[in-house]
Amino acid sequence: MFAVYAESFATDDPLSGLVVGERPAPQAPDGWATVTVKAASLNHHDLWSLRGVGLREEALPMILGCDAAGLDEDGNEVVVHAVVSDPAWGGDETYDPTRSLLSERHQGTFAEQVIVPRRNLVPKPASLSFEEAACLPTAWLTAYRMLFSQGDLKPGETVLVQGAGGGVATALIILGRAAGLKVLATSRDEAKRARALELGAHEVFESGARLPVKVDAVMETVGRATWSHSIRSLRPGGRIVISGTTSGPNVDDAELTRIFFLQLSVIGSTMGTRHELDALVKFLDATGTRPLVDRTLPMDQARDGFAAMAEGDVFGKIVFTR
Repeated sequence: MFAVYAESFATDDPLSGLVVGERPAPQAPDGWATVTVKAASLNHHDLWSLRGVGLREEALPMILGCDAAGLDEDGNEVVVHAVVSDPAWGGDETYDPTRSLLSERHQGTFAEQVIVPRRNLVPKPASLSFEEAACLPTAWLTAYRMLFSQGDLKPGETVLVQGAGGGVATALIILGRAAGLKVLATSRDEAKRARALELGAHEVFESGARLPVKVDAVMETVGRATWSHSIRSLRPGGRIVISGTTSGPNVDDAELTRIFFLQLSVIGSTMGTRHELDALVKFLDATGTRPLVDRTLPMDQARDGFAAMAEGDVFGKIVFTR
């Protein structure tokens, strides 16, 4: 079958290990489902895989891709939950120490077909296109868990989103506005600040700028470059939810004095559960909220999408279609 896969690793030139070609069709074991992929979306995870981060060399060749929407064997429209946990695990899959994402131990979604545990399928409502639904399982699910499960944000509260532009950040802005939050956003790029306003941010600021108000919560995916600003932007008793460190994990000043004196909460957040994905899908269905798609490409042009992400030339999600 047609597939987009990693054949080798290269830290400095990750696209050199990317192959667009043919791979054997998957065979679903008992308890697993075969999904015919209609659309799949690109994540930074896929670029990291080509650099050899989170993917073992002995697992190569590995079909890339975590996110997909398509049809199960009975023709039902479904969204694929990307977190694969132990079959015996009960409860929140993100706490399973043996969990993995599709394309780490199990072949990914950039192919004609993907197999997943049957429990990983979420019904896709007719109101969502396959392209829109394919954006949800990683970036949008991460944003949903950050805001509502880990951040426990309520309508009327104020949230700061650091680094507007990436898939998670744009999802945070759109979901936060749809849920009745006051959304502030930052970016180093003037064009991205303008786009953030179009998406629904109430106010935008240059990275590091002093805010006119202290916020209830900060959604942090940048790390080192914005950490101090995030902590200093919080009201007493506020919380910072962190799900990534794109600028690096080693901060110059952890702001520990401010954290304990102001009784701030620092909360980690990773991906999301199948039930949270189902809740996210239903939220979008009910509100009419939709993911921001940067561009849609045929899967045989996947290399162009990878190149755009590597260059940072993205605002929203890149989607591949079959």
